[in-house]
Amino acid sequence: MPVVVVESPAKAKTINKYLGKDYVVLASYGHVRDLPAKNGSVDPDNGFDMLWEVGYDSRKHVKAIADALKDDNELILATDPDREGEAISWHLQEALTKRKAIKKSTPVSRVVFNAITKNAVTEAMQNPRAVDMELVDAYLARRALDYLVGFNLSPVLWRKLPGARSAGRVQSVCLRLIVDREMEIEAFNAREYWSVKAALTTPRGQNFEARLTMLAGKKVDKFDLENSVAAEMAVQAVTSRDLKVASVEAKPASRNPSAPFMTSTLQQEASRKFGMGARQTMSTAQRLYEAGYITYMRTDGIDMAPEAITDARAAISSRYGAEYVPKSPRIYKNKAKNAQEAHECIRPTELSKSANDLNLTDADQRKLYDLIWKRTLASQMEGARLERTTVDIGSEDKQVMLRATGQVVMFDGFMKVYEEGRDDDVVDDDDKRLPQIMQDEPMDKRSVTPEQHFTQPPPRYTEATLVKRMEELGIGRPSTYASIVTTIQEREYVRKDKNRLFPEDKGRIVTVFLLNYFRKYVGFDFTADLESQLDNVSAGDADYKVVLEQFWHDFSAAIAETSELRISDVLTKLDAALAPQLYPPREDGADPKTCPLCGEGKLHLKSSRSGGFVGCGNYPECRYTRPIGGDAADGGDRVLGEDAGDEISLRTGRFGPYIQRGQVTEEVKKPLRASLPKGWAPDNMDLEKALMLLSLPRLIGPHPEDQEPVEAGLGRYGPYVKHGRTFASLSDAEELFTVGMNRAVELIAEKIAKGPGRRGAAAKPLHELGEHPDSGGPVNVMDGRYGAYVKWEKINATLPKDVTPEQVTMAMAVELIAERAAKKGKKAAKKPAAKKATKKPAAKKATAKKPAAKKTTAKTAKKAAPKEKE
Repeated sequence: MPVVVVESPAKAKTINKYLGKDYVVLASYGHVRDLPAKNGSVDPDNGFDMLWEVGYDSRKHVKAIADALKDDNELILATDPDREGEAISWHLQEALTKRKAIKKSTPVSRVVFNAITKNAVTEAMQNPRAVDMELVDAYLARRALDYLVGFNLSPVLWRKLPGARSAGRVQSVCLRLIVDREMEIEAFNAREYWSVKAALTTPRGQNFEARLTMLAGKKVDKFDLENSVAAEMAVQAVTSRDLKVASVEAKPASRNPSAPFMTSTLQQEASRKFGMGARQTMSTAQRLYEAGYITYMRTDGIDMAPEAITDARAAISSRYGAEYVPKSPRIYKNKAKNAQEAHECIRPTELSKSANDLNLTDADQRKLYDLIWKRTLASQMEGARLERTTVDIGSEDKQVMLRATGQVVMFDGFMKVYEEGRDDDVVDDDDKRLPQIMQDEPMDKRSVTPEQHFTQPPPRYTEATLVKRMEELGIGRPSTYASIVTTIQEREYVRKDKNRLFPEDKGRIVTVFLLNYFRKYVGFDFTADLESQLDNVSAGDADYKVVLEQFWHDFSAAIAETSELRISDVLTKLDAALAPQLYPPREDGADPKTCPLCGEGKLHLKSSRSGGFVGCGNYPECRYTRPIGGDAADGGDRVLGEDAGDEISLRTGRFGPYIQRGQVTEEVKKPLRASLPKGWAPDNMDLEKALMLLSLPRLIGPHPEDQEPVEAGLGRYGPYVKHGRTFASLSDAEELFTVGMNRAVELIAEKIAKGPGRRGAAAKPLHELGEHPDSGGPVNVMDGRYGAYVKWEKINATLPKDVTPEQVTMAMAVELIAERAAKKGKKAAKKPAAKKATKKPAAKKATAKKPAAKKTTAKTAKKAAPKEKE
């Protein structure tokens, strides 16, 4: 029987169902080999030779495949139909050949299918081929480039910028986009402008609104009414005149559906409609693909197979009627820069089946499948037909003109099924429906009101808009979007708040450093051009070693130039580069670099493990600091007042804002300090609140049972009440100053009743997800001291801040478990390994393997969650 190898157990299970007992289907659990994280893994001096190593966790999977080939001397490589899938097949063939599991007589073939259906798998088996070495070369080039950039540039960051984590070929360019946008926002000066709106009534008593478009016989442009005086004069001009309808114009209009999904647009729409991150979207799509419900989810293509178009048209006709089917099929061509167009669009494998028909139990899978199904059907439906109406209402002397617009949907077409989401809220007057209005009719004015507006800075990126921008620039590829966006967050260069991406100080410093010393390599055009060259390699139009040689020649020289740089020189250059953001002009005209606390020292950029900050040059006499992104006037360090002869000041330290009494002196090396509780904004701090914090812990009184003191205080984990060695948390920092004895005794009693917690009775899960799909064992969402977390065996993974326990799915839980396992140096799939260890009689041999597991922890997580290939 031939041995068929795929990436994951879930995919193996689905394919095995179609192939039957005549085949042995095994999983490789993702990539089986990788470049060791050490010098020499890529050798530029020897033709860019690469040193590959089978991962510790992959050895048992490679062995299982090798053992199967002893009995069945035929290998069929059926990994995913993209560059990464081709690379996995190549790695497997190479690793098995080295083990001598593949002999000269062993037939080895490669099969690909874009969907895991019986027809697709059967057809693929009938059309085998060899491993595509052009795709493999493209993979080797990318992997070598990523290694050369990461392994040579990251150490430069570690030496010159304490606290910096890493740099990457595409990662750093993506980070630059976010930092550039933040700087645009900070440099933005809002401009005031006004508009005038009138609430009007028709002779039939129907109300509508119109906006002023002409004043004094001239068109009103956006900034013509620049202040309240001009707006009020415009209001008077409208109020003092009678109005009647000057013209009514109705025009037909149409709207066509969006193209079916490719990787980037799926990630964007899932973010808009469901708030799903790129990684969560791809993980969910992976499971839908492996179950045979959708086509392959990593693609630049938006074209549909002819048979799929036929099925879609039939499904539209049967569900919505023949009038919703256009006369001829819609054909879509990709316009994305550097698009590979390697695969078909992302669509359901059976277009006749909706999410309800599939009975999907996982909420994320159900939502995402429904989105893909609706988008696919809509893409082949008739366009919507609209009627757009424009009404101009003016005065007899033609000095004043107002306009009202609206539209009516005459035929909904594809809008019956699906409408694309918007990245930002946009108010569109055309969406309103106007009442019946006739030409020359007089209009009654119910009210005429001026409205003040300010121009808005460009919005911060969401994951969706960031992926869209990367796609427009030709940066990254479908297989990398999710991992890049995730990596810059995990490196703490960027944080996500309310679905928006904010650069951390560490991310700003790294970006400005790279722009000053490696500008070429964080350039958008350079990165896109390099991606284009790599696409040429995959098409067989370029030699990957030539591409590597050209890159390495200039890049290695740039690395060498930074070797002699001193940290002080780097900070001076970065301080100058960031000066417009760090030291904006002050309203009083004073030097913006003068320390606002001591008034004598000059502010400078300083480095720290947390990234960087602005500090006073008079340190240690003056310890003024503020974040790089802070505002000296609003959120920065400042003196709040005096109490008992001591200066009370608000400061910003490594762990956030805090209050300090007095100054650091030889006599008082550690003055009294108090951190700001969660939810207390530095902008709102005053002397009274500061003194309240400095007064903590507050004595509530003696406990009624033993007369021991009961106190309210603020600790590392938030506000609490304390009696002896028992601490009970308070829900709000405001309670620190109001909680009484009765409430405190009640909280302490509840805490004692719960017991020590960790050694007490097993806690009840908030959400039971079921058995781990790969390794077995219950996976539950638990409530912990520091928030909700996912628990599987001995691995606890904290939920992201923007995810509630109710939103956690098994797919998300498996991903979080794998990440946590990688950080702790544990294997996320432990059960098979444990059984293997018990069979070995020699204990020393079993324990000797433990250090090796630590060396490959980053890969361990990949093998535990093979579906995440980005």
